[in-house]
Amino acid sequence: MVGLPARGKSTIATKIKENLKNDSIKSRIFNNGDLRRRLFPQNTSVAEFYNPENREGMAIREKISMINMERARNYLRDGGDVAILDATNASLARRKKIRYYLDDHSMLFIECINDNAEIINASIRRKIDTSEFRHLTNEEAIKSFEKRISYYVSIYSPLKTESDFVKVDSLNKKVIQEEIRNDLPYYEQIRDLLITDTVKHLYLIRHGETYFNLENRIGGDSSLTGNGRLQAEALAKYFSKKDIPLIFTSEKKRTIQTAEYIKALQKNCTIIPLAEFNEINSGICESMSYEEIRREMPHVYNTRKKDKYNYIYPEGESYATMKQRIERGINKVLYLSAISKNIMIIGHRAANRMILSHFFFRREEDVPYIYTPMDMFYYISTSQKRKLFQLKRYQ
Repeated sequence: MVGLPARGKSTIATKIKENLKNDSIKSRIFNNGDLRRRLFPQNTSVAEFYNPENREGMAIREKISMINMERARNYLRDGGDVAILDATNASLARRKKIRYYLDDHSMLFIECINDNAEIINASIRRKIDTSEFRHLTNEEAIKSFEKRISYYVSIYSPLKTESDFVKVDSLNKKVIQEEIRNDLPYYEQIRDLLITDTVKHLYLIRHGETYFNLENRIGGDSSLTGNGRLQAEALAKYFSKKDIPLIFTSEKKRTIQTAEYIKALQKNCTIIPLAEFNEINSGICESMSYEEIRREMPHVYNTRKKDKYNYIYPEGESYATMKQRIERGINKVLYLSAISKNIMIIGHRAANRMILSHFFFRREEDVPYIYTPMDMFYYISTSQKRKLFQLKRYQ
């Protein structure tokens, strides 16, 4: 792996390892950061430890790199198929050393690239939520990690001269550039994994009942009813024995309120609101009931009935125009939570329909009619070979 910190290297490494292992290809990750935290438990959260001019820090990091290279070589000699060196490997000198030390094995460099400031900041916040940074305030930890990144930037040399490499947009799962000169084992499978969504356990939930639901009104920012709170409590109880580290919601009160009940019964859980998962913007029809739209705006009502997927509410959205932001939201979720076994999204009827259509095929004209009840949730599990979708009750 190659790339600056917080660019998704470990996420992709984990995806490759787990999917190869599912095909009985023996794979193992050798992560420099994990090894550093085990062997050198002293305060390596200090940014100056990563300063290229810090000889002591540099010596420790070189030692860690050599230990993992030795471990990887032994693993391959003892019957392992794929060894993944998960580290920044930011300098050309480091990569030359890897190639020299493991020159009796095929080698592929995968560079993770992501310049999305919002996602980088979110990744940093996840990374500092560990024992390594607990003696620091959030502000101090973020500042330290950003300084660490700046030191890596100062020595960073993107892939260019290596004979076998792939550059990947790690957020949007796109291959930016590839240079393959040799016949690499498992390459076609690995390349496909780089652009394939793989999810162990995704729970897609619609928020609990709101006052607007009782009045059949669309959009708005209504709160949960008493029954909606009971639904949220039932959800929380159902998921209380599962580890849900992150809950992604929209920015609307009803999804966040539902998530708060679930979070209350989790040991360590963070709610992350994303604008991308907001309900469809119904423009001038926002907060109206369907009956009011039919009576007061018959042209809007009748035109939308003819093509519900493509019809754009005046000053609002359609299902079709939601697609780009929903896809962006899904990419953010998978990027931030790919190392988690369980992922949860709490959204809205139309937004959830679009999320579901991302994972399994539906004709566009059928998407606005996907069943999204409030007393059930969708369970999704996908890999290169298998897609599983179940609608489950929680009460």
